[in-house]
Amino acid sequence: MSQSVLIIDDEEDLIKLLMIVLEKEGIKQVYSATTATEGMRVFKAVKPDLVLLDIMLPDGEGFDICKQMRQISQVPILFMSAKSEEIDKLLGLAIGGDDYITKPFSPKEVAYRVKAHLRRAAFVPEANTEVIRAGTFELDETRSELKKSGIIIELKPKELRLMTLFMKNKNQIISKETLYTRVWGEDFFGFDNTIMVHIRRLREKIEEQPSQPSHILTVKGLGYKFVVKDDGK
Repeated sequence: MSQSVLIIDDEEDLIKLLMIVLEKEGIKQVYSATTATEGMRVFKAVKPDLVLLDIMLPDGEGFDICKQMRQISQVPILFMSAKSEEIDKLLGLAIGGDDYITKPFSPKEVAYRVKAHLRRAAFVPEANTEVIRAGTFELDETRSELKKSGIIIELKPKELRLMTLFMKNKNQIISKETLYTRVWGEDFFGFDNTIMVHIRRLREKIEEQPSQPSHILTVKGLGYKFVVKDDGK
């Protein structure tokens, strides 16, 4: 599953530069528009996973476009603007923006911010990823696909992020704090219930007996451990 990004900006050279950098970072589907009208049309047509939105456009303001997008979608919206006043940043965040990047900026920094927001919203494959194997489990990060004994197991984005973290750290204890920070992209402030619910749902999908798990084990007072035998033996 490939993630997609829509760039709405009237600077075509900037769009081309961002496209090149994003592709190098593993984001292959990048769409663009140079006006507010075209931007909304493309947004509705392709339903991108994230939007990079300029505030000043030839036929409107990015703030107004953001409000329209928020009526139909909750995808991350990152403002790009030469306006550096604090009031503009606060307004952008208040109306539903997720980040505010001041021009001029480093395209590489923008790419990193894009990937960070996509990870929080769902699961983003890293560039040049490989298939991860642990016991009878096989996870293809590029396809966002998990198999157990060759059979595909359908996972939701957060479940896939959890499974990726477990498989990369098989037979090791992972704290709840680490799980929350790495999967949800936020600091851990006692979100025990959130983690427990997702672990329970994941167990229901990968365990033979979810109530008596043999793979995702609770280590009391420490966190969780994903247990598998090497090479599936």
